[in-house]
Amino acid sequence: MKSFSKYQVFIAFIFTVLIFVSCDKNKLYEFSYPTSEAHFVGAKNQSLQVLSATQAPQKIEFGTTDVATTDRLITYKLTSPTGAVAGTHYNIIGGSGGSITMPAGQSITSISVQGIFAAYNATGRKDTLVFTIAEPSLKSSTFSDTVKLALRGTCFEGDIVLTELLGNYANTRETFGTSPYGPYLTKITAATSTGLKTARITVTNIWDNGWGPLQFDLDWNDPANTMATVVPQAAIAGSNAGDLSATYAGQTIAVRAPSAALAVTPPTYSYCLGKFTLKMQLGVTGVGFFGTLYTVNMAR
Repeated sequence: MKSFSKYQVFIAFIFTVLIFVSCDKNKLYEFSYPTSEAHFVGAKNQSLQVLSATQAPQKIEFGTTDVATTDRLITYKLTSPTGAVAGTHYNIIGGSGGSITMPAGQSITSISVQGIFAAYNATGRKDTLVFTIAEPSLKSSTFSDTVKLALRGTCFEGDIVLTELLGNYANTRETFGTSPYGPYLTKITAATSTGLKTARITVTNIWDNGWGPLQFDLDWNDPANTMATVVPQAAIAGSNAGDLSATYAGQTIAVRAPSAALAVTPPTYSYCLGKFTLKMQLGVTGVGFFGTLYTVNMAR
């Protein structure tokens, strides 16, 4: 254990005394008050799915860094990079002409965005509204001066946002032949466009026993008949064909799309429901394929 010398104790005592005598409670000191600034409250990226003509509007909340005894005006700018038009695609409720009043004694107020159902019903249209604090009015803060609101209607299978496919599918179930297994967790880790209405996804943890990732080609040229076809692999990393038959223990597993001899319905998926029905044929690397269907049903 460290020990302190008498000299060190003396120095500490003197320092403490100086602290106490240097502050005069009768002396007036200057205080720094925060400036009055306006900012948005809540997430920077928000969304509104317009599903009916009577749907509740979406609030966009404004805040201030202080509370005042008088009403104050907050000015904002509204733009749409996708071309959404007020009165055609949305209406703003509250405020007036790009401004809103922060009432005296309050630090939060709001406007609301009402999506117009006819503009989004079964059209697949998507818009973005960008709200930005503007001047003259209260000064804009630097920490939350912009909100983006995504507007869309009923989900449309033919209008895919690839990034929305990413993430966990915790309710994955599979069947190899007549043997079911699950639920377990799979994950889509990548989704890359390969054409106007095609893409390739990467899925991890299929088989739930150490397999490396598998890839699948998505096709939504016909939104009513989407396709999800496995990309063939001659040897799946981390696989053990002994899981299929003890005869091939230690060898790797191969995968391909089901042969015509299996006469299965095509593998498909639903972007709107977040579900995939993946169908494959498994085999042993360099040996051949089993005449058994392997189906993986992925769901959020």
